[in-house]
Amino acid sequence: MSPNVPRRTFLTLAGLGAAGAALNQTLPSANGPRTRELPDYAPVPRSALGPALNAQGYYVGRVEKNLYWVTDATYQCAFLTTKDGVVLLDAPPTIGHNIQRAVDEIAAANGVSNKVKYLIYSHHHADHGGASSLFGKNVVRIGHEETRRLLIRDNDTARPAPEEIFQDRRTLNIDGNRIELAWQGSNHSPDNIYIHLPDHDTLMLVDIVNSGWAPVYICNLTEDVVGYMAAPEKALAYPWKHFIGGHLGRLGTRDDVTLHQRYMADIADSVRKTLPTIDPTPYFQKYGENSWAGVKGYLDACTDAAAAPVIAKYTGVLAAADVFTASTTFWVMESLRLDLGFASWVHP
Repeated sequence: MSPNVPRRTFLTLAGLGAAGAALNQTLPSANGPRTRELPDYAPVPRSALGPALNAQGYYVGRVEKNLYWVTDATYQCAFLTTKDGVVLLDAPPTIGHNIQRAVDEIAAANGVSNKVKYLIYSHHHADHGGASSLFGKNVVRIGHEETRRLLIRDNDTARPAPEEIFQDRRTLNIDGNRIELAWQGSNHSPDNIYIHLPDHDTLMLVDIVNSGWAPVYICNLTEDVVGYMAAPEKALAYPWKHFIGGHLGRLGTRDDVTLHQRYMADIADSVRKTLPTIDPTPYFQKYGENSWAGVKGYLDACTDAAAAPVIAKYTGVLAAADVFTASTTFWVMESLRLDLGFASWVHP
């Protein structure tokens, strides 16, 4: 996921506090409407928010033992400090050079090496690996074989393809730290992997569960909805206490994954209940030969009807449930229709 946010402008205005808010109300934007014309949404539950960022715009904290996580309140990565160097798990470009600053901070405090020696890609997307090149050519990059294929295809110098690859499972042992890598089928992307750190009671699974928050657009911009829906159960089959989901400002728990699982199941159930009740006829009668307008009218109506009870149930429970549930409902509905054949209409 990589929303196009003018981050520098946002941070500048955010730093102005009330004055910045007032300024934002009066100045027209070159890229969109005035702030006062934008919709209002439900307040974010405090439970969804993480720790405050430092002056450089990041937070680094211990997960367990020598495993640490870094966030800029939108993206997350993690790293292990070892005698054999630092093992970095993802390199989001929005955190960028702050990754090394976080490593330096922890290394200095603990008297260990700050040299990133290994980098593990969760998957090939640039928003989670686009700072990889900052760590030089001598880093040992590790990832799934499909990650390598896709990065070679994409030819992005910011994301060098992994030299060390695996097909289904691989266990790393770096200075006594076990890291279990597993590919269990496509989900968010064809190559997204499960990263289990059993010695640290932690699972990292990126772009599936946003702890405390609803998924962003269409199931976190997921390519395989069926695989996405199945991923939480696979995640919960591992023994772990700490969850690193790759996004937003706090670590997750098993309860967060279970809540996400219920939310997605409620969306699917609502689609199954409402989709057969919506008559497409009025939309195609209205738009006549403009078939795509008829399709849009019908699918929008189906989406709105299915999303409404889920929004009502989860607003105040999952942050941004009122913002993105309709988008995710549409994508789940299309997967039910196209992947699973639900409510498929056959001409008599």
